[in-house]
Amino acid sequence: MQFTSTPRCVRLVRSLVDKTLLSWAYGREDIDRTVLVCSELATNAVRHGHRRGHRFEVRLSDEGATCLVEVSDALSRRLPRLMETSDEDEHGRGLQLVSALAEEMGHRARNPIGKTVWARMTLVTPKEETRA
Repeated sequence: MQFTSTPRCVRLVRSLVDKTLLSWAYGREDIDRTVLVCSELATNAVRHGHRRGHRFEVRLSDEGATCLVEVSDALSRRLPRLMETSDEDEHGRGLQLVSALAEEMGHRARNPIGKTVWARMTLVTPKEETRA
């Protein structure tokens, strides 16, 4: 799914990820965790990966017991990093949250430009008959 790099589109990401995971028959708790991770990564793509004239992309890969979430943007010079924050900080906790909710996370270069930040979510395997 590709989105315009604006804060308004993060709400659309949440809605489409929710609908997709629901159609894949995952449970509400797993869907909510994955939507939150997608929201944080999409927000970072808009805030830190915006490049005029380029969209950001969200990709979900259903892997049974896991779901791979990938968010790509067009800016490669600003790589994601966990930040230390204080109680008074209003920003900077997104990747900490992703790290806490995901089985693993990382980033890689994206061709022809940009980067992809990914998170692998452990989910309860949906029943095969509900996914057919």
